[in-house]
Amino acid sequence: MLTRQAHQAVEQEDLVLLAELLDRGADIDSEVDGLTLLQLAIDVEIDGHTQTGEPLHLDTTAFLLARGADPTLRSDGGHGASAEEYASARGHWLAACLIKAWLNRPSSS
Repeated sequence: MLTRQAHQAVEQEDLVLLAELLDRGADIDSEVDGLTLLQLAIDVEIDGHTQTGEPLHLDTTAFLLARGADPTLRSDGGHGASAEEYASARGHWLAACLIKAWLNRPSSS
């Protein structure tokens, strides 16, 4: 139940609701209809840009990375691609850059 609600929150780009659902135990790396939350965020952000002509943004992608989403996970709906590969393939260059930087960040040990 929380998993589906989290995916709906991403679809609606409702970060407040998404935060609440994650705080209540929604699995941040869950997959629904073949996409992880992170891949879905990329999909929603690129679709919004395409449909409205508004500038590309990455609010949901950044939030999910900040909350611990794993960008290396591969899913069937993402054609077996990681979130970075999925972002690049879909033309979401901002998300691809952010994920690459996140993956290459220095360890805090």
